[in-house]
Amino acid sequence: MPHPLRLGTATSRPLNSRSVTTSAFDQDPPQRDAEVGSTFRRGAGSWESDAARATVELLHVRSMRPHAPRGVRRLKIRRLSNATMRARSGLLAVSLVMLKLLRRGGAWSIGGVGVRRLLPLYPAAALSSGAFSTPRQRGLSLSAIRGAELDSSLPLFAEEKHIDKLAIAADSSTVEDWSGDVLFVPVFAEPRETSSASADAETEDDDEENGGEEEASNAARSAGFVLPDGSVAQLVDRRLEGLLSDVVDEMEWKARAGSTVWARAPRGHASKKVVLYGLGQPGDKCGAEAMQKFGAYVASFSAQQKAQKVGVVMPAVGEAGTTAEAPSQDLVMGLLGAMYKDSRFKSSKAAKKAPKLESIALLGGHEEEIQRAKAIWSGVQLAKDLVSAPANVLTPTSMAEMAASLAKELGLECEIFDKEEILKRKMGAYYGVAKGAVHPPKFIHLCYKPSGETKTKVAIVGKGLTFDSGGYNLKVGAATIELMKKDMGGSGATFGAARAIGTLKPKNVEVHFIVAACENMVSDTAMRPGDILQASNGKTIEVINTDAEGRLTLADALVFAEGLEVDRIVDLATLTGACTIALGTQYAGFWASSEDIASEVMGAAKSAGEKLWRLPLAPEYEADIKSKIADLKNVGGRGGGAITAALFLKEFVKTTPWAHFDFSGPVWNGKTGSGSGYGVKLLVRWVEDLSK
Repeated sequence: MPHPLRLGTATSRPLNSRSVTTSAFDQDPPQRDAEVGSTFRRGAGSWESDAARATVELLHVRSMRPHAPRGVRRLKIRRLSNATMRARSGLLAVSLVMLKLLRRGGAWSIGGVGVRRLLPLYPAAALSSGAFSTPRQRGLSLSAIRGAELDSSLPLFAEEKHIDKLAIAADSSTVEDWSGDVLFVPVFAEPRETSSASADAETEDDDEENGGEEEASNAARSAGFVLPDGSVAQLVDRRLEGLLSDVVDEMEWKARAGSTVWARAPRGHASKKVVLYGLGQPGDKCGAEAMQKFGAYVASFSAQQKAQKVGVVMPAVGEAGTTAEAPSQDLVMGLLGAMYKDSRFKSSKAAKKAPKLESIALLGGHEEEIQRAKAIWSGVQLAKDLVSAPANVLTPTSMAEMAASLAKELGLECEIFDKEEILKRKMGAYYGVAKGAVHPPKFIHLCYKPSGETKTKVAIVGKGLTFDSGGYNLKVGAATIELMKKDMGGSGATFGAARAIGTLKPKNVEVHFIVAACENMVSDTAMRPGDILQASNGKTIEVINTDAEGRLTLADALVFAEGLEVDRIVDLATLTGACTIALGTQYAGFWASSEDIASEVMGAAKSAGEKLWRLPLAPEYEADIKSKIADLKNVGGRGGGAITAALFLKEFVKTTPWAHFDFSGPVWNGKTGSGSGYGVKLLVRWVEDLSK
């Protein structure tokens, strides 16, 4: 049966007590959402042509809302037969005038009862369904939503022309041959004594020997840090006639991780400035994260010095150097991340002014790693743009449009479910969250298929709440409701991974990207505390707290993912504040249903330089999410909130190996006030590892 508010054949239907409902799942068979206190079916024409076949009756019934102004009465529009319409032809002209006034939000009265600007008082469901829009407005366009007419003019993506124009390339030149504005030279700190045997021996020495050793150590410290023999730093220092050694001694520099000293070279030297960057201890402590921080410093210092041409010496690789598997890639990722500047919503030219940096040469770098970094960065940048976009710009509709465009660009398969398909698939948990919002839900499914043989199929599921008000359990106080645009961070990482994977095109792995996009809002059609929802796998859920909505949308998304018969499922969500309280803003919480998928993901995180901390799927807490009147409830007790949220999601994955990320903390960079892009690098690395 076509939806009552969809354009279609005009038919009549008798009015009854079940004509107005709050959810298509509240009755059987499904009928419709709560509308304007009216019952009508859309015909093929506009409001004016419909009015020619309708009468308007002012009914003295209860006010439309408890807080509605006195005297406001609801309208009921009935479909009448042609014979009846002819009999009442005297009322048609009046009906047409009143409907026109209603559409304009005008004020008029009948029988002394005033009806003022009824349109703003109508429920959100009527607006989201298009009841007050022309047929031309009912497409995917954001301007179809009442109140969002101007939002579509705001940019969804940040312009990063300076990054697009930046030339980054591997360079085989030596430091003697290279010339430019700034040369960055990495330096490792002196190795620390780690032998436990020697440490034990020291404790057994007598006081005299200890005193002698301490004096020798103090003497060594007073001598200062010496640039390692045979290092590039020492070579450059000799060309500068000991200038760098003098600066190191003066600043008492020890090459600790992230520390720097720099000097301006004498006139006539190829490099105008030389920067020594401390990488700390070589080996395991200098991995992917250290190289990304090095790249970030290169970007910030170059911008500060207004440099145009920069050279970076790549460090040694191995136990005596960095243990990063792809140091050039990691350095470029850090560099591009630091250069990202989201000024799309600023109007001043100063805010949009780009840095002068034009080229970066990686001396001893690898071109293949650089190109891979650019591909992965394109995904990270997309995630940053999406997470940072305000909720009036990134809506479920505009997210669906973006996904469709991304699929077309990269050759991905794409399907997008609207409300009717969501109802048809009985995604009651997801729709329970979505039904209270003006913006309609969009269930998005992209798929990357390799050109050759497919050996593994995986699904990546991202939470897609483009805004979370908390619903009737409204976010107040320290809940930072103004930042709830970031509650779609999981979908940002998912689409970012889709862009990177679609660009890199790994072999042997088919990847499904799934997002149940919607908003969690307050309205007379929104779910209430105490409601019972039924997910697409048949399980019923008692809604204890409407602010625990993300797990409800993920429930149906996970059921859908497992229905694709994939070999592994990973979901990412800004799910709980409890996880942020426990782990802070640097680590994401991580749960896994099997040791195999846990080791895969942890290994990928380490290689990508993204921090995870595994937490238990504690069976002792399963009783906390059991309901007395339904199968489950959507929140547990106050303690272990992140764990009980993960246990709730586990109820919707039967047998497929599954991992869950709760990254409410690291998804947002409080210093820059923007999304961090967390998760993209990890997901890409995980998929690439599976392709080997």
